[in-house]
Amino acid sequence: MISIVWRVSTILLLALLAAGVGALIDGYPGAAVAALLVLIGVVVRDSLALSRLIRWLRAPEVSAVPKGSGAWGEVFYRASRQLRLWTGRLNHEESKLHRFIEALQVSPNGVMLLDQNNQIDWCNATAALHFGLDVQRDLRQHAVHLIRNPEFVAYLQAGHFHEPLHMHRSGARTQFTLSVQIFPYGDQQKLLLSQDITQLERTEAMRRDFVANVSHEIKTPLTVLGGFVETLRDVPMDEAHRLRVLDMMLTQSDRMRHLVDDLLVLARLEGDPYPPPEDVIDMKSMMAQYQNEAQALSNGRHQIRLEVSTDSRVRGSPQELHSALSNLVSNAVRYTPDGGSITLAWDAVFVDGQPSYAEFSVTDTGIGIAAEHIPRLTERFYRVDRGRSRASGGTGLGLAIAKHVLLRHQAELLVHSTPGKGSRFVVRFPAARVVPSDAAHAASVVEDKREAA
Repeated sequence: MISIVWRVSTILLLALLAAGVGALIDGYPGAAVAALLVLIGVVVRDSLALSRLIRWLRAPEVSAVPKGSGAWGEVFYRASRQLRLWTGRLNHEESKLHRFIEALQVSPNGVMLLDQNNQIDWCNATAALHFGLDVQRDLRQHAVHLIRNPEFVAYLQAGHFHEPLHMHRSGARTQFTLSVQIFPYGDQQKLLLSQDITQLERTEAMRRDFVANVSHEIKTPLTVLGGFVETLRDVPMDEAHRLRVLDMMLTQSDRMRHLVDDLLVLARLEGDPYPPPEDVIDMKSMMAQYQNEAQALSNGRHQIRLEVSTDSRVRGSPQELHSALSNLVSNAVRYTPDGGSITLAWDAVFVDGQPSYAEFSVTDTGIGIAAEHIPRLTERFYRVDRGRSRASGGTGLGLAIAKHVLLRHQAELLVHSTPGKGSRFVVRFPAARVVPSDAAHAASVVEDKREAA
């Protein structure tokens, strides 16, 4: 349509020009002047329309679409229509770009774009955190001027990016490790990806330690058993000596069996995503059972006291909680010298007649634990004194098992200890796990009223 209009307009201009020239040749100057004036009018009209079009195209977002007739009306309409299409496409692409940038911003991995001169074109918040950058201030700065790590500088300059670089960084409060890899693209530009692998390294170190510890714990009794077997096979001995050797072999096999049992329990707890089957546990009777177990293990070498201040019960798995709490009791017996005392206590705290929390505690007068060891007590195979732990018959997994059991019951383990004076292990159950007895609840209400009066 527009091409037809422009053709007609062009033919009209040529016809006016031809008419003016013909009139001038034929001796009609008046007609020639009239044709020339009409031609000039058309040219002025087109010039003004073209000027309006140019002004509008310079700022189409703030000015209205020019008005015109004929061919210029068609031009203005088609231009405005095309501009709307281009604007819509541009807005759509900008929206996609913003969504993509937002996705990169929430990525747990750092993303950084470097130009051909290794200057920072863009980076997300995670990369800024990894490398200590300011997203606005440090743009267009050279990467090696801001990331002053010799390993990173050598990695960037070498240009061999097929393997990631593991580099250590210092944060505000701690050390962390980054995995950094560069991917070239475009015209000598680079995409830098960074990932915090501190936890992965810790997990891998724990896995290596776990394998080494299991190997060591099993190797020792196997070596002893192998030696005794060779002795029984090659060395003649009397019946009493043979029985002693068999007893020691039985002790070592029991040690391996306990270790395997604890490993299986720990694996089950770590791999079980479902909450344990729950029951309401009568802690008063459980405390009496723990006292009996402690007395049997102590064999009269310690004074075992029991303090039960509440009839409140707890909701949970009887088997799992017995495994965790009895481990704390047996540890107290093992690490308390002869003549010492061990106190088992059960108490609950009420606020406004409602349970706030309940506590199971084991207090001993044993060897105590230095402060630097307390945060690591629940690690698998962690021992404060390796020789003493093995001599006491522990596998090094008891507190790790207790930690997982308590986590499954939303309980926390608190440890207070002074070397040479003893330790106090406290298991605190949240209010949601505490089931108060009627008597305990009534006594609490009376006490609250007495305090309010």
